[in-house]
Amino acid sequence: MAEKTLYNKVWNAHNVGTLPTGQNQILIGLHLVHEVTSPQAFDALREEGLAVAFPNRTFATCDHIVPTTSAQRPFEDEQAEEMMEALERNTEDFGITFYDPPSGKQGVVHIVGPELGLTQPGMTIACGDSHTSTHGAFGTLAFGIGTSQVRDVLATGCLTMDTLKVRRIEVKGKLSKGVTPKDVILYIINKLGVRGGLGYAYEYAGDVFDSMTMEGRMTVCNMSIEGGARIGYINPDETTYEYLKGREHSPTAEAWERAVSWWKTLPSEADASYDDIVVFNAGDISPMVSWGITPSQSVAADERLPLLEGLEANQRKSFEEAYAHMKLTPGQKAVELPVQVAFIGSCTNGRISDLRAAAEIVKGKKINPSVRGIIVPGSIPVRLQAMKEGLDIIFEDAGFEWRQAGCSMCLAMNPDKLEGDEISASSSNRNFIGRQGSAAGRTLLMSPVMVAAAALAGHVQDIREIL
Repeated sequence: MAEKTLYNKVWNAHNVGTLPTGQNQILIGLHLVHEVTSPQAFDALREEGLAVAFPNRTFATCDHIVPTTSAQRPFEDEQAEEMMEALERNTEDFGITFYDPPSGKQGVVHIVGPELGLTQPGMTIACGDSHTSTHGAFGTLAFGIGTSQVRDVLATGCLTMDTLKVRRIEVKGKLSKGVTPKDVILYIINKLGVRGGLGYAYEYAGDVFDSMTMEGRMTVCNMSIEGGARIGYINPDETTYEYLKGREHSPTAEAWERAVSWWKTLPSEADASYDDIVVFNAGDISPMVSWGITPSQSVAADERLPLLEGLEANQRKSFEEAYAHMKLTPGQKAVELPVQVAFIGSCTNGRISDLRAAAEIVKGKKINPSVRGIIVPGSIPVRLQAMKEGLDIIFEDAGFEWRQAGCSMCLAMNPDKLEGDEISASSSNRNFIGRQGSAAGRTLLMSPVMVAAAALAGHVQDIREIL
């Protein structure tokens, strides 16, 4: 049983009480809301005549359904327009701050929260989206919830939850050139599996995470859920405090000093105990690319796709299904995988550092004529900063489309979709069948620089060969 970890400290600090079932009633410090999983929750409050318990801890934005070609209202998609109108009505009726497009702060919910300083160490954070684990990069316990739980948090500020075990994942050493945080988390999921984290919170530790930027840490924690872990976190440090200082919702003056003093008590103790510890060497990690239909089905960019011989029955069945859908061949070189769409964006890799890195790859070059390239900033501030730096010009000159902020083709609940069996190089987080809007569509997950390189070549490239 884990003890003296950040998980234990934050969990215990927010534990309102233990129920007869053995579950805990946990106070939620920050509730983030978007347009897709909240309408029924607000309707339930109205039916019961309830108010939002803590509107000052509840913030909304819109991301999943917003078109990225134009912000003009009403949206062409009637259902999307209805969701947007519902969120506008609900936030106004219940007194919740709504970061909509006119505010200039709209974007993907997991980019907006940190960007505004809403996400702070030691918090419990809930949102009706599975990639809420992103916020664990700040030393929070952050988890995705369903619509009925959104209702519960709105009404009470609490959630009923089971205690998780804690697995410490150490990555020691220094990453090689061309290896990014996205490659680190794809490698971890490849080694531990998509169900390896079930029942666990992941604590990421070691040299690699100590030296990683906050945006890189967010990329890693974001995909914890893809490895089955409901929570992924990194102990806060000076990098965390430096990122937060001066942001809109960060404490100021004496409150800042008090906050940092408390935040420094949160990291796991040197003598903390864990339910499990896994250690990896940074030198073993290469630029990664997924080839199948789960994020664990991946290989290094200079490897061949796995053979079926010798696999256990269940894994062989899963691989056969993946190969059939992806129309790929066991033993095929990863760098031979074709690419028809290149998508850079999402809550995983839609931040300014991602766009800068991708722009550096395509600057002065043209994407392959057979590739449809889309760049979707994660938020309006990210978009404006990129334009201030001229990144939009670099991408458009290279042949990419420069879009408005939103979730876009990550999950295709908007007009941005794959067509037919198009195969995409994507900086997003999921490669499930149908994830990008076409039942026959195929997704290759990779880092933004790998997507940029693939767009230029028309097939997967090993980024190390062009750096």
